[in-house]
Amino acid sequence: MKHDVLQIIGASVMVVFAQGIFRLVIHPDDRGLLGWVPGGFVPVLLAHAALVGVGVVLAGWAHAQAKAAGRRE
Repeated sequence: MKHDVLQIIGASVMVVFAQGIFRLVIHPDDRGLLGWVPGGFVPVLLAHAALVGVGVVLAGWAHAQAKAAGRRE
């Protein structure tokens, strides 16, 4: 159950911040959830990309752990 929840959280983080990257590229003035990050466009874009990576890694790790426990095929 724990791995299912972590996989859902990882996928959700990935989707939210991937959507944020697209929004940021189309509307550079709207920084969305990471508007508080100082430094302008590039640091905010890199922060979004890093959080997408965190989501991918978390979801992948949780899936692998669930598979090893016999909950996935």
